Amino acid sequence: MTTLMFIVGITALTAGAEMLVRGASRIASALGISPLIVGLTVVAFGTSSPELAVGVGAAWLGQADIVVGNVVGSNIFNVLFILGLSALIVPLAVAQQLVRIDVPLLIGCSIVLLLLALDGQIGRIDGTLLCLGVVAYSSFLVWQARKERDPQIISEYAEAYPGSVAKHWAVNVSLIVLGLLLLVLGANWLVDAAVVFARQLGVSELVIGLTVVAAGTSLPEVAASVVAAVKGERDIAVGNAIGSSIYNILLVLGATALVAPAGIAVAQSVQNFDFPVMIAVSVACLPIFFTGYRIDRWEGSVFLGYYFSYAAYVVMKATEHDLLEPFSETMMFFVLPLTLLTVAVLLARAWRAVPRAQV
Repeated sequence: MTTLMFIVGITALTAGAEMLVRGASRIASALGISPLIVGLTVVAFGTSSPELAVGVGAAWLGQADIVVGNVVGSNIFNVLFILGLSALIVPLAVAQQLVRIDVPLLIGCSIVLLLLALDGQIGRIDGTLLCLGVVAYSSFLVWQARKERDPQIISEYAEAYPGSVAKHWAVNVSLIVLGLLLLVLGANWLVDAAVVFARQLGVSELVIGLTVVAAGTSLPEVAASVVAAVKGERDIAVGNAIGSSIYNILLVLGATALVAPAGIAVAQSVQNFDFPVMIAVSVACLPIFFTGYRIDRWEGSVFLGYYFSYAAYVVMKATEHDLLEPFSETMMFFVLPLTLLTVAVLLARAWRAVPRAQV
């Protein structure tokens, strides 16, 4: 049964992601807007629903403290693992809007979250501010979508799919809803099966929670972005990862803080380590994104390498492994300086490539 659940979970994830991407891309064409906007809104909001469900459910049960770790871990996973894996499959083109607006907004939201948590908790006033932020961000995206509507794209869609407009809308919305449902169900089945496998292998509950369960709520984002990349909908792939991270901070934490009677407690260790890592990961997107407005395969492999390094550090720290100290020293005095040097070289090359008239 466990093996069957694992197989069914993967199948549901794949099928759900394919339906979601197909429906979202068709709606983008029907509205005459870019797939990026749909990726930042419909797809990102939908794939963040597991985090939202976990957060609100935990708040009702009086366990809201776990939500911060879930959101921070998911955001690190979104950028490093999802973008890294997607770019490893096919190089990703990055829209200029992401570099100019959405990634800086993600960095800003991450910093604001750190500031709100300095007193050790995220209360209802903080939750209200975060919810107002998601309303403002969503309103901006809707305004932008209406502003950039292209009649030519709409006419091309009408020619490609002749017939009743209402019928086409019903089909595409149904694809999105069914796709999201399969993504959530598939992620739950896959995580349950993976936990059973891990226990059979003798893996501790703590390690299971830090790895399998933490990544489990991000499986819908993984499936949606990977399928979008394979299908050539690269704007949806990148927009989903960035947009989902923004919604995780503003919507998931905001709604959870409003529901939780005593607010969301934020451990000092999270403030000292996990928050800075989340901010650093967001900042790392900028130089990689605007040096050619694409994520190449080698950059995707770097992202993946950093995610596995982060996961290894978290597990070793939780289990107080003997390799923790040498691993930390290697990351601090070798890997990070080498990364900064690489980023500096990329920035210098990009600066020299800009025509003097534009500088």
